[in-house]
Amino acid sequence: MAPKYIFVTGGVVSSLGKGLAAASIGSLLEARGLRVTLQKMDPYINVDAGTMSPYQHGEVFVTDDGGETDLDLGHYERFTSGRVTRDHNVTTGKVYFSVIQKERRGDYL
Repeated sequence: MAPKYIFVTGGVVSSLGKGLAAASIGSLLEARGLRVTLQKMDPYINVDAGTMSPYQHGEVFVTDDGGETDLDLGHYERFTSGRVTRDHNVTTGKVYFSVIQKERRGDYL
C-alpha cells in the first residue's frame, strides 16, 4: 500500500491543540491496524526548542536520543506505539543550518 499523509495545520497560533489532535488521529489509525509515524514541523529559526524561552514556547520534550524538541512529540509517544527521535522535529533553523553546512563544504559548486 502506498503511504498516505495527513497534515494538521492551524497557522502559527499556539495552544490550539494541533499536536493533541494529530496524536489522537494517530492513535485512532493505529487502532484500525495502520502503521503511523508523526512528524512536527516548526517555523522558528532556532535549531531546536532547547534554547527558546519556556514562557513563549512552552516546555521542552527530550527524546531518547537527547533531542530537545517541541512538547507535542511527547504527546505523539504517549498516544501511539511509536518512538520519536530528534529527527521527528524539523525546524526552519535545522534546514538553514544544513544548507549552510553544505554550502561551506562546497556541495553546491
